[in-house]
Amino acid sequence: MQGTTLVLILAGMATAAFYLGRSRSLEIAGGPSGISNLHSLPGYYGYYVAIWCLLPALALLFLWLVAEPRVIVALLIKSLPQAQQSLQIGELDLLVNNIRNLAAGDAVSGEIDALLREAAARHTEYTATSRRLLATLCFGLAVLGAAVARRRISPQLRARNRVERVVSILLIAASSIAILTTIGIVFSVLFEAIRFFREVPVSEFLFGLNWSPQTAIRADQVGSSGSFGAVPLFTGTLLITFIAMVVAVPIGLMTAIYLAEYSSSRVRAVAKPLLEILAGIPTVVYGFFAALTVAPALRRAGEFAGVQVASESALAAGLVMGIMIIPLVSSLSDDAINAVPRAMRDGALGLGSTRSEAMRNVILPAALPGIVGGVLLAVSRAIGETMIVVMAAGLAANLTANPFQAVTTVTVQIVTLLVGDQEFDSAKTLAAFALGLVLFVVTLGLNVIGLQVVRKYREQYE
Repeated sequence: MQGTTLVLILAGMATAAFYLGRSRSLEIAGGPSGISNLHSLPGYYGYYVAIWCLLPALALLFLWLVAEPRVIVALLIKSLPQAQQSLQIGELDLLVNNIRNLAAGDAVSGEIDALLREAAARHTEYTATSRRLLATLCFGLAVLGAAVARRRISPQLRARNRVERVVSILLIAASSIAILTTIGIVFSVLFEAIRFFREVPVSEFLFGLNWSPQTAIRADQVGSSGSFGAVPLFTGTLLITFIAMVVAVPIGLMTAIYLAEYSSSRVRAVAKPLLEILAGIPTVVYGFFAALTVAPALRRAGEFAGVQVASESALAAGLVMGIMIIPLVSSLSDDAINAVPRAMRDGALGLGSTRSEAMRNVILPAALPGIVGGVLLAVSRAIGETMIVVMAAGLAANLTANPFQAVTTVTVQIVTLLVGDQEFDSAKTLAAFALGLVLFVVTLGLNVIGLQVVRKYREQYE
């Protein structure tokens, strides 16, 4: 039985356990009229039984699925002839992988002999036996937990307190997983970046003006030793981000002002969803639009005006990226403007201000912290964009402030460095982690600045 099917069946059993627990509490109370004799509402007794039915079985399912592959591999290796058991670790891993692939119907490296077929059959048998045993134990544990919990129901049982304690523990566990995942990502990037800085000085990386990360793959191969000055990447990232913000911030802010204060409810009901469609378009589509439509149009316009515009330019990538970010700026600004109390609007209009004067002198200053936070979030979004820059701005690490030339960004180089046959512990590959660390620090700094701005200038309204 597949794990998904087992989880669905357990969910159905938990639903049935809920109604059993609820009906048991009503039975003990003597009907709906006697609910006041119970410590908790009948629904809490149902949740109490459902929790005892579901959680122990899910815990067993999780632990079983974690341990199952290792146990099956150990049994599989033990069943192999002695000659195969004494293979080197790499050869044994390859043999086990071939057995798994053959059992799953995937491609197998090398010839398929009788030994491999027998081992694949044993693997399938072990897996089927494990899943049958798992299903039996999970169903039995779910029934046992529901029966014990239902039997413990009494008017004195503090079902609400226990259910809320379990929910609180689950929420803390979910939050802890998110926090621990973030910490794991940070440390994994940090450790690899430290390995890179052992080979390349930090000063050369942060202040070098030449980026050419090509290195020799083997010691006996003639090749470049690499140049890892990341300033061209930083300037390219900032240039494209600046162009995107020049497009997105004015248009997004004016759109938010119009939709929040000037448009009718009918226009807002149509324009708001249409604007949000831009946020749902995949970035690769924006990249195609930039490479096939915007970049050729800019090149033709440059030829007409006597200005040389590269086929892949920072201007094309920045313009399309700005269009992509407009819904983000508009939505956050609209929320900030609508959060201003209505009394401030009415007071400004009652004192004789026009709608424009009320917007400039009252509403926008009050909503400014939220707008600034939204703009900084949009900057972080622009810095982390990859696909548009790959398809429209190119891969050339040019140190220039000319928007008509091709540039590259930090995210594009991260993708480029991790693609290919370079050794993972080479300086070229490790440079991607150093760039990722810089990108993480910059994004974190922007978020912290945004929070500080909002916290410092936010006004409290009664």
